[in-house]
Amino acid sequence: MSQRQLGGDLTVAGTSAPVRSREFVGEVVGIEPIMGDAAVLSVDVPMTVVHGLRSGRFFEITCRDEVAFDPLLRRPYSVYRIDAERGRLLFLVRPFGRGSAWLSRRRPGDRLALLGPLGNTYDIGPTSQNVLLIAGGVGVAPMVMLADEAIGRGLNVTFLMGATTVPGLLPATELPDRVEYVVATDDGSKGYHGFVTDLAADYVRWADQIFACGPESMYLELRTAIGPHRIGRRPTVQVSMEREMACGLGACLGCVVETRHGMVASCIQGPVFDLDEIIW
Repeated sequence: MSQRQLGGDLTVAGTSAPVRSREFVGEVVGIEPIMGDAAVLSVDVPMTVVHGLRSGRFFEITCRDEVAFDPLLRRPYSVYRIDAERGRLLFLVRPFGRGSAWLSRRRPGDRLALLGPLGNTYDIGPTSQNVLLIAGGVGVAPMVMLADEAIGRGLNVTFLMGATTVPGLLPATELPDRVEYVVATDDGSKGYHGFVTDLAADYVRWADQIFACGPESMYLELRTAIGPHRIGRRPTVQVSMEREMACGLGACLGCVVETRHGMVASCIQGPVFDLDEIIW
């Protein structure tokens, strides 16, 4: 496989620390349907990219042909899973826009231009034993990698997932065997009939930490559902903010999030935030 790798330090507007920028070319080795119209895209990348990679971080992918300029901007994708032995990144791709539709049509042998890894990570505390993971729709992507990490540490993991209908649910076979997997559907076709956030209250007193990824409306519902059951800010809740991250370097300021410490770029200080630190 032919690979091109560039590297350098960039000073991002509004920050004093340099951000490591890594641009490279990967090769598509597979794309497999997984849930509804979504698929898992597997990409061979340099081994240095996957080494030490943790859940929550993302990559910007150029979603157009080499001779084209539309769409002009890269698209951000969280890592679904890694294959460290083969140097492989897995992404969950759903065709709901021009860029993602282009990416979902890739086939083995196609080359992709990527930038990353970018952003911060989910952080499991050293004393945590019970972790609750909550996913909404394609927000399940970084939760799968986080489940792998938590099970690898010998922790107890409960994974709640919500979708509109059954096809939008992640197959249970995608998760480690030791994960307790509970689902909810809006139409009641499988599991709990209603929002996945309705289930969270039952696990608040059990969980040492809560992690979530999904639309921002889900986070608002989650905050309301678990609020009466928390003791102060315990358990802590970490969420990944789904914002348009056009550059991934904090330069365009198109992904700013209002926090108790001011406006911050989600692609640099995030995308993972403490739920209590966000101003809604």
